[in-house]
Amino acid sequence: MPTALFSVSDKSGLIEFARGLNDLSWRFLASGGTAKALREAGLEVTDVADYTGSPEILGGRVKTLHPAVHGGILARNTSSDASDLARIHAMPIDMVVVNLYPFQQTMIRPDATHEEIVENIDIGGVALIRAAAKNYERVAVITLPSDYSNVLQELLKNGGNLSPETYRRFSQKAFTLTAEYDTAISGYLNRMQTKDKKEPSSDTGSDVETAMNTEPLAITLYPVQTLRYGENPHQSATLYGYIPNVGPLGGQLLQGKSLSYNNLLDLDAAWRAVTSFDKDAVAIVKHLSPCGIATAPNLMDAYIKALESDPISAFGGVIAVNRLFDRSTAKALGKLFIECIIAPGFTPKALEILSEKKSLRLIAVPEMNVSPLFELRSINQGVLVQDLDLGDPTPKTADGYWKTVTERQPTEEELRVLRFAWKAVQHAKSNAIVFARATEKVEATVGIGSGQPNRVDCVRIAVNRAGERTRGAVMASDAFFPFPDSVQEAANAGITAIVQPGGSVRDQESIDAANANNIAMVFSGIRHFKH
Repeated sequence: MPTALFSVSDKSGLIEFARGLNDLSWRFLASGGTAKALREAGLEVTDVADYTGSPEILGGRVKTLHPAVHGGILARNTSSDASDLARIHAMPIDMVVVNLYPFQQTMIRPDATHEEIVENIDIGGVALIRAAAKNYERVAVITLPSDYSNVLQELLKNGGNLSPETYRRFSQKAFTLTAEYDTAISGYLNRMQTKDKKEPSSDTGSDVETAMNTEPLAITLYPVQTLRYGENPHQSATLYGYIPNVGPLGGQLLQGKSLSYNNLLDLDAAWRAVTSFDKDAVAIVKHLSPCGIATAPNLMDAYIKALESDPISAFGGVIAVNRLFDRSTAKALGKLFIECIIAPGFTPKALEILSEKKSLRLIAVPEMNVSPLFELRSINQGVLVQDLDLGDPTPKTADGYWKTVTERQPTEEELRVLRFAWKAVQHAKSNAIVFARATEKVEATVGIGSGQPNRVDCVRIAVNRAGERTRGAVMASDAFFPFPDSVQEAANAGITAIVQPGGSVRDQESIDAANANNIAMVFSGIRHFKH
């Protein structure tokens, strides 16, 4: 009677697979939680602890690391190996069904602690997989639930046997899995080491010396989909993910044709923007630049205000929201042509309305976060790696970073809108400028200037977009003003309050320009360039 050893973290498809093997007269060994699941399904199973005579120890850290287990897996079809198994009262194990603790999935969760991530480093599972993969001429190693049905079909077709090609194929899959798993762990620890070496600083502009990281960076990426083309039709492109078996942006495409390279970039930018806000938020992005961002007590009002910021540029853009996309917001879209909408989900009524827009792509991303907490950018002959900019870091003092530097203090209303504008400006391209206004419960951009070689041109673009709405609006700048000309342009347009990082050698000139025009100016102490 052949023996299968089960030890799985992901139990999807487990019971159906085990029942199929049971019908073919296989007997089962399984570790704690897996054995319990099989037993509750009415299947006969022997706990590994009972088989080895050694209970699990160290809170489950050691379950299957035992000669009776690994000897049974590694034994060859020789009389010598059979004698060794008999001497330790062990039996041959013919199939190993193992998947690993979800290290990669845990690692990229923003709320995961270092201790939780470390506890998700699988030891026994990797050892079982490697042992079975080494002895592939006799032992089948199954690491993916998606392979269960194919294994059963082949066993049924071939009288309970698998082909030599199948054994080799599963061995190759197994070694690929463990290599990728170790690469993910190595990469995580490497980033931890780099972060530990970094000198903490709230410096807004100067370089901070850090010890060079001399360890190689190994990252495994899994193909998600082949794209029709890249930025342009003559460029080929593929989307990869940090963990296997995930959809685009970690979500699911609910409607419309496959996402393009440019769609994915715009959706990522818009998603990062809306996840910055606690209130209902809408971001409209076109060519990686925000057209409008707004927050309100409900999505529909936020959408209307975000669209008003720059309705011309919004045509053909993408929309991101941080709440369930509802019927009212879907109806508010009217006839506006939008490429894609990304949201945590869509209500049935909203889906019904949006289904009439056949070319509109809908992406649901239930996990409201941005992960992993680092980003890669390729350059000639290399790759840049940095932490994500997730907004202002936690201040070191109770007073925080913000400091009023002008004679006039901002009013409470101005301060509220400045904080909104400060979050919004972080998602526009450098030299980013955002003009914003508010009503009692709604905050919205009214003019955005970004991506220009000089900051004063970005101010002028924002003024042009906002028009008369600049009168009484506030302004946020992602970096300091090197000259007072930007402040003067804002004053001429009717801006009443400004937030900027500060840190220029000519800060006093900008402060003087603000004082001369009765503008309240706040230094945030933090820079948010987005190249």
